[in-house]
Amino acid sequence: MLLIEAASTFDLDRTKIFAEFAQKRAEGNLLVPPTLLSKEARRLHIRQTLREDHQFRLNNRPEGAQEKFDKLAKSPFTFFRGTALLYYRDYAGIDAHLPYVFTIGDVHPENFGVMPNEDGAPVFGIDDFDEAYIAPFSWDVRRGSVGFYIVAKENGLSRKNRDKIVRAFIGGYLEGLKEYARDDREKWHEYRIDTSPGMIKELLEEAQSGRKAFLADLIELDKERFVSSDKIVPHSKYIGKFQEAIDQYRQSKDIDERGRAGHFKVKDVAIKKGSGTASLGLDRFFVLIDGPTDDPGDDIILEIKQARQSALHGLVPDRSNGKKGSNGQRKNSKKAERIVEAHAVHLVGGDPYYGHATIDDISFLVRERSPYKHEIEVDDLSKAELKEYAEICGKVLAQTHARSDQDTGILEGEAEKQILSSINLKVFTEDMVRFAHRAAKRIYKDHQLFQKDHSLGAFNFVTK
Repeated sequence: MLLIEAASTFDLDRTKIFAEFAQKRAEGNLLVPPTLLSKEARRLHIRQTLREDHQFRLNNRPEGAQEKFDKLAKSPFTFFRGTALLYYRDYAGIDAHLPYVFTIGDVHPENFGVMPNEDGAPVFGIDDFDEAYIAPFSWDVRRGSVGFYIVAKENGLSRKNRDKIVRAFIGGYLEGLKEYARDDREKWHEYRIDTSPGMIKELLEEAQSGRKAFLADLIELDKERFVSSDKIVPHSKYIGKFQEAIDQYRQSKDIDERGRAGHFKVKDVAIKKGSGTASLGLDRFFVLIDGPTDDPGDDIILEIKQARQSALHGLVPDRSNGKKGSNGQRKNSKKAERIVEAHAVHLVGGDPYYGHATIDDISFLVRERSPYKHEIEVDDLSKAELKEYAEICGKVLAQTHARSDQDTGILEGEAEKQILSSINLKVFTEDMVRFAHRAAKRIYKDHQLFQKDHSLGAFNFVTK
């Protein structure tokens, strides 16, 4: 009865309630999850959860919050992408008996893409770690399965073919785990042009472009200033303030002056508007810093993005009993620092500029704005192409989980072997397929309820 009572009020911070619910549910207590609420109670729960999740934005960046809500109203898949907290509260405390890894937290078809590795070369992999959290491995598989199911439905595929897409994703994941169980490839393998399947190789080849041409779209090279547009708002008067932040970031990363970033001198600053889905309405800046030569064509743009608390926070039961390393909960405490740790665990030779800084007591993630920012356009894929892509993404996910082993202090022993030994592969696959169908059906209903509330202006203010 706990959640039904909570859904009838507008206390905007229910973190403690859901943390207690997650722990009790994991311990086998019989409680009423949000998935069993009546239609009206569910509508209030959705409204309350989205207000709570966007409280900062509604109070401080209302125009950004409204832009996000408008975007969420457009399609069920966009709604799914931007409402991770709503999604995870439905499944708080489940699968606590399974091995814990450093999950991505927000696995879906559009969170895989091209990014630079430590050498500045394009590689394919997970490209968003904002929701990363230590949790049962199945949480990533579940959310990824739902994401591919919804994309398949939006692409007009039948229920039978949607199930095939989900099975391809899960099959790729399990096959990837088997491959990593045979050797230590997860420690060094990268999806580069020379090591990727045809679909990804083509994407990587398309992503390659000259750095100067990339910069020319964003800055005036002769003036070394950002070009004003509807998405880029010059913020040059704060160069000094951001120089302090970059200096702090550089010290936290222990970066010297020998790399591509020259002396880390800040040349210009701009506000970046309208990026992403989940992060819409949060502060995001572009910072232009000097490259290794006097040629402005080799300068670097750092993206500084306000970090959020993971949607999984408070929903994953702590099984550690105070023991360091038993499920890694010790790593889940910070915001940007948590994201940086996840990036280091999940990727081989990832972005060397991935770091964090604090501005006005707010935690920010720092990363290079890559000229390789490309991803597969999933709505353009045929059934066969989407199936192939789902399998590839499953294998990519398997590598991130396989890297959550004793070398990182998250899991004792080899993660991939522990995961495989914890499940019956056929049963697990069919369980995930059925889960994807049920969860997607609920998301479509939730989206309809959200659209009704949004049209009434229910998210134009915060009820206190």
